[in-house]
Amino acid sequence: MDRKIAGHFTRLVESARVHFEAVEYNIDGTPKRMILRLTASYKNYKILLTELYSDQGFQYRYYVLENQFVKAGFDNAPDPRAIRLKYGKIGKEHSGEFVSHLHLDDKKQLVLTEVMSFDGFITWLLINL
Repeated sequence: MDRKIAGHFTRLVESARVHFEAVEYNIDGTPKRMILRLTASYKNYKILLTELYSDQGFQYRYYVLENQFVKAGFDNAPDPRAIRLKYGKIGKEHSGEFVSHLHLDDKKQLVLTEVMSFDGFITWLLINL
């Protein structure tokens, strides 16, 4: 895939090393997609991060775990609850649509958000945790 994406992943990993401890990552690519998976520690939290670039678009997951409890999870998956919250129902026109949202309280609470970037996630962490 695109060299810009590879450069983006490199910058993201470098930034993660500045803000987190015990950073481990894997980059996997094919001609049709590139994916970064990263785990790290922040204070007493575990950070799980995934970014995927493909022909279908950009998908992300930035999660904060406290033990196995989801403290916060930003993603843009086609989550049926997020689609229903955004549109009131899930119809053919919105089925499978990427909707940016935030999971809280071990995924018991869901809030719609703007698209989250890794830098935005770092800012959220610094303010909220």
